[in-house]
Amino acid sequence: MAVAQRRLSVGLGLAGLACALLGGCMLLLGPLIVKQQVIKNVRIDPSSISFQMWKDIPVPFYMTVHFFEVLNPKQVLRGEKPVLRQRGPYVYREYRVKTNITFHDNDTVSFLEYRHLFFQPHLSNGTEDEYIVVPNIMLMGAAVMVEKLPNFVKLLLSGALASLKQEAFMNRTVGEIMWGYDDPLIDAINMIIPGLLPFKGKFGLFMDFNNSNSGLFTVHRGMKNISQVHLVDSWNGLKKVNYWRSSQCNMINGTAGEMWPPFMSPTSLQFYSPDACRSLTLVYEQSGHFQGVPTYRFVAPKTLFANGTDYPPNEGFCPCMQSGIQNVSTCRFNAPMFISHPHFYNADPSLVNAVEGLHPSKEQHGLFLDVHPMTGIPMNCSIKLQLNLYTKHVSGIIQTGQIKPVVLPLLWFAESGSIEGSVLKQFYTNLVLLPLVMEYLQYILLGLSVPLIVSAALLMARRKEHKVTESLRLKGPLEVIYPNPSALAESPSSAPSPDVS
Repeated sequence: MAVAQRRLSVGLGLAGLACALLGGCMLLLGPLIVKQQVIKNVRIDPSSISFQMWKDIPVPFYMTVHFFEVLNPKQVLRGEKPVLRQRGPYVYREYRVKTNITFHDNDTVSFLEYRHLFFQPHLSNGTEDEYIVVPNIMLMGAAVMVEKLPNFVKLLLSGALASLKQEAFMNRTVGEIMWGYDDPLIDAINMIIPGLLPFKGKFGLFMDFNNSNSGLFTVHRGMKNISQVHLVDSWNGLKKVNYWRSSQCNMINGTAGEMWPPFMSPTSLQFYSPDACRSLTLVYEQSGHFQGVPTYRFVAPKTLFANGTDYPPNEGFCPCMQSGIQNVSTCRFNAPMFISHPHFYNADPSLVNAVEGLHPSKEQHGLFLDVHPMTGIPMNCSIKLQLNLYTKHVSGIIQTGQIKPVVLPLLWFAESGSIEGSVLKQFYTNLVLLPLVMEYLQYILLGLSVPLIVSAALLMARRKEHKVTESLRLKGPLEVIYPNPSALAESPSSAPSPDVS
């Protein structure tokens, strides 16, 4: 029995020490192991888990387009306020594929990313064959572009427009506005003012968007420095663009907008957008979860499209108008085009009030990115932009009537996608569930070590106490008082007698 108790106490003690040692090692080494696994698998390397996701985006990505139809074109020509009605959405499945992937010796990789769009009738509210009344973008844009030219040039252009029966507003199908239509006006303008328009024959707002690439990106791979992974080294061979009036505004900052360096802090993120011709900075809004995966949400600050007066760092993007819109004419063939948030969300109220039919709201029109902070991989995103045309009466161009100066919304679009299915399951298992199990396991082991060691100590103490008690039981009372029998033999009877003489 005693031997069994001794073995049990020793076993419990050893088990407790083992749990404490293993739990302590996991507490110290677990985060390092997880960190090393993340670093290994988010680098742009064919052996990493995220490489295939980076190369061919496996998640469903959609582009939704909403048009603004002008309901009162004749009244607008007389100087009245435009009345707009939103049409759509017209939804397109978007596929992105990287080609020409070239690895370089300086820890960078170059690639071209092509976008392919396919109309989704079952997700759309309308077809591409529907007609919509919108501004005649070529006519109204050209009118503003030639405003400062001599009168005879404008009269000559106005005569050409009349002979071609061109008017300030046109009735075109969704497909024509999106992907292009043959317009003799383009050749007429280029004949009268050579070089004004850098294209021929056909015009469409998204004509160069489908089946095309967004430029040659060169980004860091993160093999030597993981904090640099995905950051843009150059775009089309440029370290900075030359569209804007300040060095700061021309800088190419952040990533290509697909992934970010891991171990993010809740501050801000940046990416370069060829569509906006500039780098965009989003700011941290809140922490949350997407399908169980922890995320940081980043949104656009109010200063993103603020003018130089309200936000001096944006002075380089001017000439500016009201806050909330950005002049992109310098990267759009000098056409009077502006970008903004949909429905002029976060813009100067005067822009919303200049037309009827806009209802800005954060829920419907604010852009956001939900990113897994440990890996820098987006879980859920929706990037939204609105295209606007600055229109006005131009003397000498009779087709512009008495239109009052107004930034007229043409359309807004959103590119949205979220990780789902097997990709989400793999992501959740490897990067959320396993680290969570390891974290819980280390505390369970440390927690178990305490009762095991305490139990072993109690058993040992109890065994000692039992041993003492048993020893006392086997010995008589006198043995306890006189443990040496010889001492009892030499007690008072053997002592010398007192002297009585």
